[in-house]
Amino acid sequence: MAKDIGLDSILQELGAFGRYNIVNYAILLFPVFLAGMYGSIYIFEAPDIDYRCKIEQCEDVNNTSWLSHAIPKEKDVLSKCLRYKHINNYTCNIDSFNTSITEICEEYVYSNENSAVKDFDLGCQNWKRTLIGTVHNAGLFLSLPLTGYISDRFGRKLALSIASLMNGTFGFLRSFSTNYVMMLVFEFLEAGLGAGAYSTAFVLAMELVGPKGRVFGNTVINAVYVSGLMTLAALSWWLQNWRHLLRIIYLPAVLVISYIWILNESIRWLLSKGRNEEAIDILKKAAKMNKVQLSDETLTPLYELEKLNEDQENEKQKDDITSHVEEKTSNFVKVVRSSVMRKRLAICSFLWITCTFVYYGLSINSVSLGGNKYINFMLVAFAEIPANIVCFLVLDRFGRKKVLIITYVLSACLCIGLSFLPKDQKWLSLVLYLSGKFSITVSYSSVYIYVSEVFPTSVRQSLLAVCSSLGRVGSTLAPLTPLLTLYYHNLPAIFFGSMALAASLLVFTLPETINVALPDTIEEAEMISKRKHTNVNKR
Repeated sequence: MAKDIGLDSILQELGAFGRYNIVNYAILLFPVFLAGMYGSIYIFEAPDIDYRCKIEQCEDVNNTSWLSHAIPKEKDVLSKCLRYKHINNYTCNIDSFNTSITEICEEYVYSNENSAVKDFDLGCQNWKRTLIGTVHNAGLFLSLPLTGYISDRFGRKLALSIASLMNGTFGFLRSFSTNYVMMLVFEFLEAGLGAGAYSTAFVLAMELVGPKGRVFGNTVINAVYVSGLMTLAALSWWLQNWRHLLRIIYLPAVLVISYIWILNESIRWLLSKGRNEEAIDILKKAAKMNKVQLSDETLTPLYELEKLNEDQENEKQKDDITSHVEEKTSNFVKVVRSSVMRKRLAICSFLWITCTFVYYGLSINSVSLGGNKYINFMLVAFAEIPANIVCFLVLDRFGRKKVLIITYVLSACLCIGLSFLPKDQKWLSLVLYLSGKFSITVSYSSVYIYVSEVFPTSVRQSLLAVCSSLGRVGSTLAPLTPLLTLYYHNLPAIFFGSMALAASLLVFTLPETINVALPDTIEEAEMISKRKHTNVNKR
């Protein structure tokens, strides 16, 4: 515990947000802002656009009066995928089509809108269009554990720099795609090797401040991420060209490679690796920037740990084969062996899956807002800012557990309530929709910060990556939920509500982490639960 107590007392003496903290936070917010754009870019790469069947014999005719005789209507609009059978290959008039027989289109005429649908001729192949987003999300199953391993093994700033470089490289190359398969490959590589940049920046930021600053820091990060979402919609609206959009937003990511030289490594990570001298040098630099004089008493525990590390290093050289085998046992294996950590990892993963499932499911199954799609996207994104502000106000006041339980239950009630509203109640549906999005956003933000608090420094990034990766199961399954309405129209809402209620019950089994110092070892992480049980017994 000495290591933890020493560092938190130093962070308290340095101040929650001195000049050093602000400068480093500002540096970390840049990749967070970029991540906000990259996470939803596929929505604007291949949006569904207007198109119709190509009628070869009629395309050169000046007027369009022939359209209603050549193409059937579906819900008062021309069908995108069907045409009437043409019975005269050389003429284009009313009598040239047999309106009792329909055929599937072979070629399409696209509107002037810019989309990969038009560039790669994806008309009436919605599965190919949506597969772009699916492939992007599939890449996260690779990127988050991979970046997590690099972060915990070689350092946070190296992992962040490499991930951002991969984002910039493959995102920029994707803008030059000459066919659909090439686009899918670069979509996967960009997300598969670079999407871990956000989680790495988040962990670095959480380890930069003490317990009192984590919730505020999390709120700032979420606000910047939402700003990235809104900027993405604004740029897409302005440019109206998905290739130009990719080039503009991905090139800046290459600049993050400079973080290897300009960003300070996480002090907690350095201490967890026994690199105390480097940690002390950074602390002295931080004290100088914050114009604070660190006392010798404050730094003493770190110097003692440095001595202890040297003694342990000497003992290791004289140790027997059994100790050598134990030394090689990875921290991740130790987590798997711990029943407390296994249970915590499983529950946190389910909480994350629930958040993504309900979050994306609401967007897909709720009533469409209508109007300008770019403005709608920005409004929906903006709705997350007040949710994060509320998260900031309540997490440190009421604790993580109460907030999670209440917001999960509220999400469940709103999801089920939304599906039972009459179709003509558009305003009430909109209110419930935004309220549901609001509550699940609070849950999502709370889960992110909670998971970063219950796992030890030595494997924090890796376990956060595991939870986040498994959480992508929810975002992958959410687009399939409309198929459930074929069996029962309220079934998607029942699924959302059931998962949210189950998540709220599971939160009861987890420890509270409000004002608890970040654990550095697996033993310290286990003590959070034991500490809770001890307090209960005393009462």
